[in-house]
Amino acid sequence: MYDPTRRKVLAAGGLLGALGAMGMMSPARARTLTEWSWPAGDSVAGSGPGVDPHLIWDAKADPVVSALLDDGVVPQVNELLRKWTRNDQPLPQGLPRDLRDFMEEARELPSWTDQDKLATAVEFNEKRGLYLGVLYGLASGMMSTVIPQEALAVYYSKGGADMKTRIAKTAKLGYDIGASNAYKPDGEMVVTAVKTRLVHAAVRHLLPQSPRWAEVAPEEVPISQADIMVTWHSLPTTVMQKLAAWEVPIPEEESEAFLHTWQIGAHMLGVDDEYIPATWEAADDQAAQVLDPILAPTREGVDLADILLGLGEEVDLGIISRPVLGSFTRFMLGDEIAGWLEIPREPFWDRALDTFWDPFVAVREGALDRFPGTSGLYWTFDEFLRRAALLFLSEAKPISIEIPTHNRPE
Repeated sequence: MYDPTRRKVLAAGGLLGALGAMGMMSPARARTLTEWSWPAGDSVAGSGPGVDPHLIWDAKADPVVSALLDDGVVPQVNELLRKWTRNDQPLPQGLPRDLRDFMEEARELPSWTDQDKLATAVEFNEKRGLYLGVLYGLASGMMSTVIPQEALAVYYSKGGADMKTRIAKTAKLGYDIGASNAYKPDGEMVVTAVKTRLVHAAVRHLLPQSPRWAEVAPEEVPISQADIMVTWHSLPTTVMQKLAAWEVPIPEEESEAFLHTWQIGAHMLGVDDEYIPATWEAADDQAAQVLDPILAPTREGVDLADILLGLGEEVDLGIISRPVLGSFTRFMLGDEIAGWLEIPREPFWDRALDTFWDPFVAVREGALDRFPGTSGLYWTFDEFLRRAALLFLSEAKPISIEIPTHNRPE
């Protein structure tokens, strides 16, 4: 039965779901509170020297992008790369040789890519697209504002002055990794990942030059490999933990397939295989070391959270308001984080979510089991919401992930 109220709530979840990808293009914590001890034997590589990833950045991308910035050719490179949008598309003619060589290598999928798992992941996304949209936005996206180094870096980098444009570009990664053709020749996830890797390298070069960032940041260089994995855990690891808490029944092969899409995503972003968890158990263990202990409030994070909730309000959906979105955030992340973000309590909506969310999940899961073809209908609706969110964020213009040339204006 059509329920306009429910549809409006889900549309906001779809919008903020796109926002959830913000973290994947943003630096997180660049030094650890404790000595790195996660075992490389639990990674997709199965072994490794065990060097602390807080001390490793991107040895291949960083010198290439630094040279582009020093030579002043980034605007020309961005112009050329706007034409490169599909995974199977040749690189544009005219790129500097070092950049072309790097990108040709960076666009290759890892040798351990399992196409059968990627196909199964499509089935998972078809069934769980609604949950993913809500969780990416109101759990992962809002969590990014209480990862201190991430919040600081987002705020003081170029995009911090125009968050809607920034989020439109970063949201593309979250959309592309969940698309049915993500890593296929006609998909766009490989392109998006390689361009994101270039952006990360530029931020490493530029952000240390920002006096305001340097005053508050505890690290000298942002976006280490540990930083990327912190953000990674705020996305798929957090999603799977929430689905388990909601008792969503997920077949083991679909759970592993969803993990596999994100394992490939981490690899394509330049993370060494020895830091990418091989199983969900290994992911939970790593997250407990690198993500959970560092969550904390910052002034910049509070401002970013306010902007995110404000963007949701820009969509004319009637019932959707700051109180509703704030209540969803409290429900997803808990009272402590909501308090850090200065999100007020909303007695009606807080009580409604606590009362009705579990029954809603149970009814939805029952429909998946009882009515063949339901997952396809859910996917169609969820896909519409994702596309609508990107259309809103981009103001109906093509989304182009581009290498920045400066930080937030002083």
